[in-house]
Amino acid sequence: MAGAGGAGDRRSVAEKLFAIADAFQGARELTLPQVAAAASLPKSTAHRLLAEWVRWGGLTRDESGVYRVGLRMWRLGVREPATRRLSRVARPYLVDLLEATGEHVYLAVLDQLGATYLDRFSGKAAVATISDIGTRLPLHATAVGNVLLAFQPALLDQVLATGPERFMPNTLVTERELRPRLAEVRATDMAITVEEMTPGAFSAAAPVRDRSGEVVAAVSIIAHKERRDEPQFALAVRMTARAISAALGWRR
Repeated sequence: MAGAGGAGDRRSVAEKLFAIADAFQGARELTLPQVAAAASLPKSTAHRLLAEWVRWGGLTRDESGVYRVGLRMWRLGVREPATRRLSRVARPYLVDLLEATGEHVYLAVLDQLGATYLDRFSGKAAVATISDIGTRLPLHATAVGNVLLAFQPALLDQVLATGPERFMPNTLVTERELRPRLAEVRATDMAITVEEMTPGAFSAAAPVRDRSGEVVAAVSIIAHKERRDEPQFALAVRMTARAISAALGWRR
């Protein structure tokens, strides 16, 4: 393919549309130049195809020209039966976890080399975060991501090959840093991160297993970092993850 989707670009229109969709896997919002660069398209082509996405409802565009994933795209994604069942089964337990902690509560699943939030509940005094339903965050820098990555160890090399971003000083990005962390997660069924993605926040996450014992999701809370040593958070997250796993048919 020559240049940024120039004369040598032999992709079909559908492939170019999918390339634009893929550009939003690692970002909540993008500008036209960012989309064009990520999809390897000329700005004029990206602008035309983005207009098609907006017209269909897969993307939205605000007055400043920033594009975001639209509701139609999200609804299409959650139609997958297994994901829909997981969210339905987990929801009452997530609500209980919210009532017990008063903090942000999340359910996330593996999405290629990211963790996508299927559900979120938030307390009134919870720490400010950028994460909402449908947000896709990196595996290396989040507690839910650490859980999902720990039980899919073959993915670590792929994550490392992307050049993981060090979002904050505490973010782990090298193999030497991440392998011991992931081994600890497998040993304890718990991941703890402190200011690795969000300033002033810590997160605790635990794995959710299906009937076969495979880890299919992660439950987490995000709270103010000053509360990281309070033992009820890790205990509540672990108990919630085990309750959801049991509801999915898992037995120890």
